[in-house]
Amino acid sequence: MRDITQRPDLYSINTATLGFHSTLSEIIDACAERNIGGIAPWRRELESINIHDIARQLKSCDMMVTGLCRSTYYTAHTLVERQAAISENLKALDNAALLDARCYMQVVGGLPHGSKDLNEARRQVKEGIRQLLPHSRNVGVPIALEPLHPMTAADRSCLSTLKQALDWCDELDPEGEFNLGVAVDIYHLWWDPELFTQIERAGKRILAFHVSDWLLPTVDLVNDRGMPGDGVIDIRAIRQQVENAGYDGLVELEIFSSNNWWNKSINEVLNSSVESISKHC
Repeated sequence: MRDITQRPDLYSINTATLGFHSTLSEIIDACAERNIGGIAPWRRELESINIHDIARQLKSCDMMVTGLCRSTYYTAHTLVERQAAISENLKALDNAALLDARCYMQVVGGLPHGSKDLNEARRQVKEGIRQLLPHSRNVGVPIALEPLHPMTAADRSCLSTLKQALDWCDELDPEGEFNLGVAVDIYHLWWDPELFTQIERAGKRILAFHVSDWLLPTVDLVNDRGMPGDGVIDIRAIRQQVENAGYDGLVELEIFSSNNWWNKSINEVLNSSVESISKHC
């Protein structure tokens, strides 16, 4: 396992960690001041700005984009709605390519409103992903399936485990010609008794590694993530497994924290982020 202590060049900050209070340009400058190696921006931050300017700024700061967040949900009642989502995701792949993103993150959607057919939702997602794969290959940005905690199956993601994500990879891209892969987000996966087995299985399909911590008590199951070291997850043990499987990319911090970190200044959050990753990841 790599020694990442005091190695901010091996860290990435998912910009959601900063609560969307600062511009993307400001975030890049603040991260560069701390020698942080990468960011993972959100599509909402690219609206009404010049993406080419952001790409040039990243290059000048020698920073990478570890992933572009995140996909438009694939699940919907009508074919027209589903095709519209695919069109949006195709455009997002183009933007990811402009930023030279390492992957395009997929949060796939849950049940369409009023539906109880989970199998149909999963079918819709796989069909949507299938339609994106040729364009993903053409623009050189792999798609990363991100399984979320089962608590989100109804409204955010019918993809719930790493095993399920890898099964979909094997089904949709059996030969690896499209570089379809997965993101290992420990907040969503730490509880899984099969996690280490599936990380080993994933191997080169691991495209991103996200860290945060599970707090006790957790007062909001989506927006109360902890800084590494503040909760119950054995982050280093999971990172060791991920790196043993062959992952050598950046360690990406992704925190949703409406009652805590989102209320602090960008400097305070970034300073704490660097310290926490160094000590506890």
